[in-house]
Amino acid sequence: MKRQSPLFLRLNKAHSPVTVLGHGRRIGLWFQGCSLRCKGCVSQDTWEAGGGMPLPVAEVLAWCRARIGALDGITLSGGEPFEQPEALSALLGGFRAWQRSGLVFDVLCYSGYPFKTLRRHHAPLLEKLDALIPEPYAESLPQGGIWRGSANQTLIPLSPLGIERYGGKDEAPAEKNMQVAIAGGRVWMIGIPARGDMAALEALCAARGLSLEQVSWR
Repeated sequence: MKRQSPLFLRLNKAHSPVTVLGHGRRIGLWFQGCSLRCKGCVSQDTWEAGGGMPLPVAEVLAWCRARIGALDGITLSGGEPFEQPEALSALLGGFRAWQRSGLVFDVLCYSGYPFKTLRRHHAPLLEKLDALIPEPYAESLPQGGIWRGSANQTLIPLSPLGIERYGGKDEAPAEKNMQVAIAGGRVWMIGIPARGDMAALEALCAARGLSLEQVSWR
């Protein structure tokens, strides 16, 4: 019998705990590759499909399983998770198995695709999520709430737990929060910045003689 090749997921980064992208303390997984390339995106380092790290889905699940017991949820972002549908399905299948075993955590996913497009092409994947923030980032629109980049993006609960944690929480515009992490010789900014925050950061650094190069937001 021919042995089946492992399924790979291309990741930009993984971090835990994340406290600025959903309910409570979470795991954050950033998928690599996005063909949408929204103007004003602060994660342009996730755009190139050939970048990041190709990892077996089983390895990613093992990393998450070692941490999720002490956390409240998992956030999937990118990049565009739905542009790796097979790997995403396998990952979500693992998460659902843990939830059925009694672990209580929610899975929140970001996508730049419209909700109607995701329902048409990826309905089985949506059934494995607890909440979704879809729609492309629109730099020309007012900013969204604390977990959303622009006002056209909505927070959609998709399960009973999603309704419990996110239902009725439109997250009206509020003060944004960002995390800073250092890994692999790089500084990561995690979260949804307020408009102008990254330019202000560059200006403050420049005023102190520090030049920021190879940044993800331009």
